[in-house]
Amino acid sequence: MASPLIVAVSNLSSPSEGGITIAEIARVGITLIKVSEPSQATSFINQYARLLDIFVDVSDIGLSEAADILNAGATKIFVSPQQLAQLSAEHDIPAARLAVHLVSQEDTKAVQNWVSNVPDGKDISVATAGNAVEYFETFGFPRDGTQVYKYFGDGVTEQIVIDNVSQGVVAIVPSTRLTLTPQPNDKVSAANILTSKAVADEHTGLYATLVTDERGIALGFVWSSKESLVEALKTGTGVYQSRKRGLWYKGQTSGDTQELLSVGFDCDGDCMIFRVKQQGRGFCHLGTNTCFGRYGGLSRLQKTLQSRKESAPTGSYTARLFNDSKLVEAKIMEEAEELCQARTKDEIASEAADLIYFALTRCIAADVNLEDVEKNLDMKDLKVKRRTGDAKARWAEKVGLTQATPKQAPVPQAPVPQEPAAAKSDRIEMKRLNATSTPMTVIKEALQRPSQKSNDAIVELVKPIISDVRANGDAGVLKYTHKFEKATSLTSPVIKAPFPDHLMQLCADTIKAIDVSFENIRKFHSAQKDDKPLVVETMPGVVCSRFSRPIERVGLYIPGGTAVLPSTALMLGVPAMVAGCKKIVLASPPRSDGSISPEIVYAAHKCGAESIVLAGGAQAVAAMAYGTESISKVDKILGPGNQFVTAAKMMVSNDTSAGVSIDMPAGPSEVLVIADKHANPAFVASDLLSQAEHGVDSQVILIAVDLNDKELTAIEEELHQQANALPRVDIVRGAIEHSVTFVVKTVEEAMNLSNEYAPEHLILQLQDAESVVPLVQNAGSVFIGQWTPESVGDYSAGVNHSLPTYGYAKQYSGVNLGSFVKHITSSNLTAEGLRNVSGAVMQLAAVEGLDAHKRAVSIRMDAMDKAA
Repeated sequence: MASPLIVAVSNLSSPSEGGITIAEIARVGITLIKVSEPSQATSFINQYARLLDIFVDVSDIGLSEAADILNAGATKIFVSPQQLAQLSAEHDIPAARLAVHLVSQEDTKAVQNWVSNVPDGKDISVATAGNAVEYFETFGFPRDGTQVYKYFGDGVTEQIVIDNVSQGVVAIVPSTRLTLTPQPNDKVSAANILTSKAVADEHTGLYATLVTDERGIALGFVWSSKESLVEALKTGTGVYQSRKRGLWYKGQTSGDTQELLSVGFDCDGDCMIFRVKQQGRGFCHLGTNTCFGRYGGLSRLQKTLQSRKESAPTGSYTARLFNDSKLVEAKIMEEAEELCQARTKDEIASEAADLIYFALTRCIAADVNLEDVEKNLDMKDLKVKRRTGDAKARWAEKVGLTQATPKQAPVPQAPVPQEPAAAKSDRIEMKRLNATSTPMTVIKEALQRPSQKSNDAIVELVKPIISDVRANGDAGVLKYTHKFEKATSLTSPVIKAPFPDHLMQLCADTIKAIDVSFENIRKFHSAQKDDKPLVVETMPGVVCSRFSRPIERVGLYIPGGTAVLPSTALMLGVPAMVAGCKKIVLASPPRSDGSISPEIVYAAHKCGAESIVLAGGAQAVAAMAYGTESISKVDKILGPGNQFVTAAKMMVSNDTSAGVSIDMPAGPSEVLVIADKHANPAFVASDLLSQAEHGVDSQVILIAVDLNDKELTAIEEELHQQANALPRVDIVRGAIEHSVTFVVKTVEEAMNLSNEYAPEHLILQLQDAESVVPLVQNAGSVFIGQWTPESVGDYSAGVNHSLPTYGYAKQYSGVNLGSFVKHITSSNLTAEGLRNVSGAVMQLAAVEGLDAHKRAVSIRMDAMDKAA
């Protein structure tokens, strides 16, 4: 999609300083950066190439480094005429990837000569700060807005930019001069530039607009106006012009909203193109993906797999694929071999389809989508240094392929590693960043948690379940338990205490482990009790107090089904018992035969639970929030769960008619380990992996304090070796892909990073770990010293493992005794006390205009005066 705008970013360490953000630049054009250090360009490309095309001015660096920048993924580099001649002689770079600065007539003649002597020379672009329009004729370029660029300075006016764009020139505008929408100042409006490029319909005055998804697949045809474009750019959403209703905010009523990714044009500007990320059911008002029907091919398969990942029926083949990574691996290898053996056209098509199905399943399981794959292909296509393309030895030998040895191979035009770069992906290792030399923007980006899916689609699935359970009670709960857990024999959604002994049949070792953990958790939470009410005489005769009371009815959500999580039952049930909650209700999904894990029943028995709801997901949350014929309504719901459970908890807590609160927002599990030279590499790696195995959306962070390369490598080797010995190695691999090691000089630097991240679990593997605890500002739970793995907190030490994640440790505490109590205050005044405080009360009441408040005091004061 051609854009009339390139936005020049000057401050790479803070791209949006004084101007629009990179995401906003992506909506309206391309970005151009100028670098003096190749690493600056590489870092910028790594961070932002997924959002938009990046041009790099390399006129201040060497030729080899310029080629490296193209290889890293820059779409185009801007060079001097001298660099152009040298690049042409020494590097095989396509002319379409080059733009040359023209300053003088000599420059122009030199480039004209180069163009005439290079086969693809006509594909080059030129850039100038002077009269750009003349170069269309000089070089014979088409006026399509792709080959002639003009630099504008800080003093440029919007009209001058529009005049040049209207003649086919691509405007290069400083980010500090640009604004997305018209503003009452002298900045250049991107909206005005875009509409100056657009060709309006002669009858309506509107702009024809094609809406596509991230992959460029057409979703529908609509109309835009200048007003709707301004609103779309301002809000970053899909906003169009309805010829009947005026401004049309897509999804405002249906909930099928759009995130605006970019605006562009077709070849001659008479059709605007909106590239969007569609949420909800789809673009069409009929509920289909597109106005031209439902998705087909790969897009359809992706949507199906994404849906199945969220709600695949238990026991289904797709559920097996998502839950058994080894099965997917085996199927990919099987189908790849069958594709290699296929001979006829039909056989090859069929086997390729099978391979693609399992490969895409593997991708979706790791939250990788087709857009990620296609972007990766596009980035590979941008490489100018090609690998030899040889097969790895074991595969070459398997098919009897003879390959040239490195000595026989032709000498490449640029150095190429003997081993393909992709081979490194076999290792499980974290990205390493030196915090001292890395720009702060890159550090902040690395500290971002893995992106979570949009909540809109989940809410749409959860909402009818909650409504159904609220309306139909037990029948609604059983309906979804039968559907999702396949427990069709279940006739009651709850079991009541006292729980039968046969439901708690456990081996002696498990009973002992639960008993030890129970007692440690009980001791720690009992110590958190208020010994006595707080009483303070704030002034003579004015006594204020605060006392605690348990929340009467609590609902504890325990993830279950095939998993056994008695630890969560203890972590929630024991403090509820210690607090004195009158009614403790557990909820956990049953197994397919209708039974529930005996470990959970035993934990519920130990904690004095009133009942166990045999349900999971949104239906369990709804049942506890509103109550049913047999399930008790609660006042607060606590406990972890998947995205559906979290969405349901948020929804019922926002419903005032439910009258229920929740513990905290939830996110994927995470750990941050701070290690110095005295830390045992094996211990460090094991702590990182203990959280990485939770899920591919988990994240682990290592902050290495003054470790050298050898010491860091020792940890990385331990991580790789230990990970490959784990049964959940594929889950670990997915988590490690978005995990990072920061290398810092001092403990103080480490703690600054940690407090900014606010981890769920913070592990201090330091020589004098206890002395560092005073520096901890934000963390869910801290594990001090080499003999304190996070695992002890998860199970048996006594601290609680229900902790704030996703940075919420900056605002929330983990579950504790206070989560199950409420504090009530009281005031008790004597006549003297009222007289002492009356003046302040009446004056403030008068200031606020609340006369009744004032009179409630003055009447009493009058009564005192009369009695005296």
